[in-house]
Amino acid sequence: MSTLKVDAIVDKSSGNTATINGQTPSSSNMMGRNLIINGAMQVAQRGTSSTSSDYASLDRWRNSHGGGTVTQTQESLTSGDPYDDGHRNFLRATNTAAGSTAATDSLQIYQTIESQNLANSGWDSTSASSNITLSAWVRSSLAGTYYVRLYIYDGNKNYTFPITLSANTWTKITKSIPGASGNTVNDDNGAGMFVNFAAYLGTDNTDSGFTINQWATFSSTSQAPDYAQNWRSTGSATFDVTGVQLEVGGAATDFEHRSFGDQLAACQRYYQRTQGSASGYQNLVVLVNYSTGTDQRGVIPFTTEMREGPAVSTSGNLMILGAGGNLSSISAGDGLTTHMAGIRVNTTSNLSTGQATLLRGNNDGTAHLQFEAEL
Repeated sequence: MSTLKVDAIVDKSSGNTATINGQTPSSSNMMGRNLIINGAMQVAQRGTSSTSSDYASLDRWRNSHGGGTVTQTQESLTSGDPYDDGHRNFLRATNTAAGSTAATDSLQIYQTIESQNLANSGWDSTSASSNITLSAWVRSSLAGTYYVRLYIYDGNKNYTFPITLSANTWTKITKSIPGASGNTVNDDNGAGMFVNFAAYLGTDNTDSGFTINQWATFSSTSQAPDYAQNWRSTGSATFDVTGVQLEVGGAATDFEHRSFGDQLAACQRYYQRTQGSASGYQNLVVLVNYSTGTDQRGVIPFTTEMREGPAVSTSGNLMILGAGGNLSSISAGDGLTTHMAGIRVNTTSNLSTGQATLLRGNNDGTAHLQFEAEL
């Protein structure tokens, strides 16, 4: 099958540029149309594997599970339909320890979109004639009907639709979703809407009489229909996702492939870290002793502006050069903004007032400072 690529399509009778998917193609509106960040599962600043139920592995993707243990990993593609579509990575959730209580067990993989990105996307969330379209590649080791949920925070509205999967088979899903009266999306930096791939929800959160394919006020006890299959009770079950795209319009377009650097920069609005690339002594930040022998302060400018002044934390084995290698605490000091962090480090050994030193990884390739402003 051949593909024709042109700079523009012009209506013969009027001479005007034709529209595609309700938009006039241009360099400005065909790029940046995907509201999902890291939809190709390329970026994993925190690491490529985690068992935590939170932001813990692939950037912007949150793993929320109840009961047992679920491991989230970044996996590589070397063949198959998503590979042919240009994807080289996917997110995998593995049921590493099956849940024991069907009513409360769950697994949800979701991304929260910043409210102002949704508000300025061109989608009128209140109009039934204005659509957004979700597309993705999805696969499960357990055949059955699963559910995808959209939730608008400001309007407290939920929209759920089913997807049917054959065992161990990649399926391309597409769904066009209209707006509806009562939806509210604020133009701010808060949580706007999440897109949620629900591998399993227990009966405490489902309803046999639930109505799919419509916006309704959210209820924690009625988020989707009851599941016919129980992914969480199936040992070593897997659930895979990649190529996630949410765009304005009534039809899915080809996935918007972006460079790794572009996606990394977008992810760093919500999470970034200062870390060396190898073991040994990795210098993380220059510190200067403030007014006492144990109070050291420094400044770290962020790679990109963060969504809000972030939470600051550390991981791994850190040390202060010339202070006996002893840290008693580390926190955000004066001047924490969306552009930079003032770091305050207390040590158990004295330095001279005004003396400069280094905060460094102590022969630990994983040691780092991290800054988190997730939704």
